[in-house]
Amino acid sequence: MKTIRVKIVMIMTAMAVMSCGGKKKQEVAVSDSSADAPLKLLIEKPQLTFGFIKLTDMAPLAIAKEKGFFEEEGLFVSVEAQSNWKNVLDRVIDGQLDGSHMLAGQPIAAGAGFGRQAELVTAFSMDLNGNGITVSNDVWSKMKPNVPKGEDGKPVHPISAEALKPVIESYKNDGKAFKMGMVFPVSTHNYEIRYWLAAAGINPGMYSKDNIQGQIDADVLLSVTPPPQMPATLEAGTIYGYCVGEPWNQQAVFKGIGVPVTTNYDIWKNNPEKVFVMTKKFVEKYPNTAVAVTKALIRAGKWLDTPGNRKEAVKILSMSEYVGADEVVLANSMTGTFEFEKGDKREMPDFNVFYRYHATYPFYSDGVWFLTQMRRWGQISESKPADWYDSKIKEIYRPDIWTKAANLLVEEGHLEATELPETDGYKPVTTDFIDGKKYDAKDPLGYINSFSIGNKEAEKGASSIQ
Repeated sequence: MKTIRVKIVMIMTAMAVMSCGGKKKQEVAVSDSSADAPLKLLIEKPQLTFGFIKLTDMAPLAIAKEKGFFEEEGLFVSVEAQSNWKNVLDRVIDGQLDGSHMLAGQPIAAGAGFGRQAELVTAFSMDLNGNGITVSNDVWSKMKPNVPKGEDGKPVHPISAEALKPVIESYKNDGKAFKMGMVFPVSTHNYEIRYWLAAAGINPGMYSKDNIQGQIDADVLLSVTPPPQMPATLEAGTIYGYCVGEPWNQQAVFKGIGVPVTTNYDIWKNNPEKVFVMTKKFVEKYPNTAVAVTKALIRAGKWLDTPGNRKEAVKILSMSEYVGADEVVLANSMTGTFEFEKGDKREMPDFNVFYRYHATYPFYSDGVWFLTQMRRWGQISESKPADWYDSKIKEIYRPDIWTKAANLLVEEGHLEATELPETDGYKPVTTDFIDGKKYDAKDPLGYINSFSIGNKEAEKGASSIQ
C-alpha cells in the first residue's frame, strides 16, 4: 500500500511540474505525509541507471531492485551489465551511468592519480571477501606434492604460494614465462594475488611512472582478463592461473579445467571487495537521491545476510539480466560452501558477506590499505607523507552519507541502532593476513616498509592521524 501511495504522489507531482512549463523537472518531491508512514526524502532525480559486472557481488543491486527497496525510496532504477571495468569507470565519469558496482580500488586510484583521474565517491561497501585464486589442472598437479596434507588426506588450507614456487622455477628453466590473470590494474584481485605471491618471496612485478604494465622484475607475469572470460582463457592455456570473483572460480571446478587453491578470505580475513560509486558532482547535486540509494542498498545487504534468503538470492542472480550463471555454480559459494579440488567442498560461511561485520560501512582504513598497495607496487610513483593517506581517503570514502542513510533506516524501523558501528572510520589494528603482517591504517608508511618486496619509504615514524 505504501508503494502505491508513493507512485500516486510521484505521478501527481510530475503532472504539476509539467503544468508549470517543465521547470525544475528534476526536483520531483517524493513524500508521503500519511500518519502511518515516515516522512520521505525529497528525491531530486528518481530515474536512475546503474551499472554492474556479472559477478555475484553485484547482488545488493539486484536485490534492491527485485525486492522493491529502490522503489520504496521513490527511485526507479535500471541496472545494466557492462563489458569490463574500464567501461564501468568511463561511463560513471562521463555521466552515462548515475552510479555503479565498482572495484574498491577504482575510485581510490581515480582520486590518487593512477589511470583516468576523476572525483568519485563511495558511501556504500558492497561486500566482504568473495574472490579466489585458481590454477590450471596441470599447474595444480605440480603444486599438489608441495602442499601439506591433513589426517583426511586432503590439502591443508590456506595454501601458501610457496607450493607454487618450484613450478614457476621449472617454467623459467624451460624458458617459459609463468602467466596469470587478474581483472584490472587497480582491482582487489591484482593486490590480492600480488600479496599472496610476495608473501612467499615471489616477485609479482613493479609499476613505474613510465611503465604501467606492472611487470618490472616480475617472476610471474600478471595481465588483465575480464572476469567472465577467465575460465575460457585458462582452458585455452593463455594463462596458467587467475584471481577473480565468483562464480568464475567455481565455474573452473564445474567445467573440470582448474582448481581454486586459496580465497581472499585467507589472504586478508573479511577484506572489502566491491563498492558502489557515484561522482562527487552527482552526490552534491542530488544529495537526497544519494542517501536514498544508500538506504536501499543497506537494506539489500541486510536481506542478503538474513538466514534463509540466500537460495532466493541465487535464483535472482541466475537470471540472464544479472549474473546469468547456472544456479548450481552460484550456490557453491553463495550458500556458505566453497569447492576447491573436485569433490573437496568445504564449509565457508563467510566467503560472501554482505552485511555482517559492518560490511556495508565505508571504513577509511579499508581504503587506506589500497593506497598502501598502490604505493608498494609503484602505481603511486612518488612518496607521500603519512597524513596524505588519511586526507586522500576522506575525499573519496563518505561514511557521512552512509550514516545519514542508516539513521533514517533506524527511524523507519528497518535497522536497530545497535547495528551501526561506533567508529572514527578506522578499524582496529589487525594481523588477519596470510603472512601475519600487522596492519595499522594510521601508520601507512610503517606498513609499507614492513614488506620485503615492494617500494620503501623514508622512515618518519608513526602517522600523526588521530
